[in-house]
Amino acid sequence: MTQSPAVRAAGNSGPVRVGERAARTLAAELARHHDPKNALLIGGDPASAVLAAAIDALLPGDLLTVVPADRTTADALREHVTAQGRWVADRVRVVDSLAEADPAAVVIAAEPLAGSADETRALLDGWAKYLADGAVLSVAVPAAPGRTGGAAEELDRQAALFGVGSDLVVRNRPPVRVHRLRLTPAAARTAERLAPAYRPSSVPLTRTMHIDSNGVAAAGITLGLAALTRIARPKSKLWLLPALAAVPVAAFFRDPQRDVPEDPSAVVAAADGQVLSVQRLHDERFGDGEFLRIAVFLSVLDVHVNRAPVAGKVVDYFVADGGFVNAMKPDAEHNVAAYTVLDTTHGTVVVAQRTGLIARRIVQRAPVGSLLARGERFGLIRFGSRTDVYLPADAADPLVGPGDEVVGGSSVIARWR
Repeated sequence: MTQSPAVRAAGNSGPVRVGERAARTLAAELARHHDPKNALLIGGDPASAVLAAAIDALLPGDLLTVVPADRTTADALREHVTAQGRWVADRVRVVDSLAEADPAAVVIAAEPLAGSADETRALLDGWAKYLADGAVLSVAVPAAPGRTGGAAEELDRQAALFGVGSDLVVRNRPPVRVHRLRLTPAAARTAERLAPAYRPSSVPLTRTMHIDSNGVAAAGITLGLAALTRIARPKSKLWLLPALAAVPVAAFFRDPQRDVPEDPSAVVAAADGQVLSVQRLHDERFGDGEFLRIAVFLSVLDVHVNRAPVAGKVVDYFVADGGFVNAMKPDAEHNVAAYTVLDTTHGTVVVAQRTGLIARRIVQRAPVGSLLARGERFGLIRFGSRTDVYLPADAADPLVGPGDEVVGGSSVIARWR
């Protein structure tokens, strides 16, 4: 057998199903690697949505090794792979047991873990032997109460130590949380060869427009208030106020798809908005060198999803206390701000998410140790705010000036020398 009872156990409410959305989330790390790579899928079977997602993510030069859920399915898996055609058959290898697999850059557990904490810990320790340096292990766990005997708590603990990303997939039966763990550090330069990560919580409306999960929750609250008002006062029209507010609230959290420039020397805007200032300065928090800081103001009408201006590795994150001055004023320099520090091949790059007069909530989704591709979403700020990008002054030249309008993830605000 290739798996422990930690994978087979499903709690007291029946088996855990991994749907298409959860499967794509599990295979997301495989899909974002552009270089030829080895991947390992543990616990596959012919009907597995995770196997289908992993095959879809393969590129020329990739090799996927599949360990069956049990030995009885190995032959059926081989027949299934062969039936996909020669392109797939040349890149997918089915082995009888985990012992036959080689270390891989991406390891995916096809079935959610639902055993005890000890079983889960033992399972992760066993899988760790098949992780190459800097590799990522993607694993899911049921998110519904009562569906796990300790696996969720153990994975939360592991994520606190080694996590480089977690996603809650609500559209699954039951909902699952997907953790991505990196047990050994990855080089910052690896980020330059990655595509932006897939985010299941960004709800698609059209092919090019999504709504961030925060917007779905906010719109749901306003609609709930409308429903309660209608019940409490059926003859009143007051319920129309929160009902109509749901549309602009959801629109504020819009998350459009963006075409990220392929030029490796390009530094892109971290947010939509208007350039407030471009200046050289020193900041001892980030090092002794001089920085080029490009500040962008986001009005309430701008997209508030923040994106990585360059490819790099998150090496630090901290929040500085302060006030809530209008983000367009110079005193906004001292507002509450969250700083994400990136290690890049060109030096230290920092993105500051600053609050404003109305903005009081900063969301940052990139844990320390995670790799961000250029243009990748990593957080947002609720309502009017400001986003600053700090670049090594001796390594980059600005291409924008005060008053210029920029588009997050697409507009080139500077270029590496």
